[in-house]
Amino acid sequence: MLMPAALLLLGLGLSAAQVSSRQLQLQDAAADAARIIARGEGGPAAEGHLAALVPGAVLRGQRIGDLSCVVLSAPGAPSGLFAAVQLEARSCALDGGF
Repeated sequence: MLMPAALLLLGLGLSAAQVSSRQLQLQDAAADAARIIARGEGGPAAEGHLAALVPGAVLRGQRIGDLSCVVLSAPGAPSGLFAAVQLEARSCALDGGF
């Protein structure tokens, strides 16, 4: 009787860890994309880099003063229970920075 409950909790814990890991990947990719755009390499270069890091993520960019900012969004998991969860990460970088 306890075995199904324990397996369910284990499955939920592993899925939550997967979503947490994907959020960290998304945040790192947002920082990379912001730096790429701020260096003047353009959106296509940032999208190409992003596709390699976090497949399925969508990039939106904006300029705020001297900052190049990006917002990335992606599903919480490629499939399964947390695929309906939408994750988002934001990052900004100073334009022309080295």
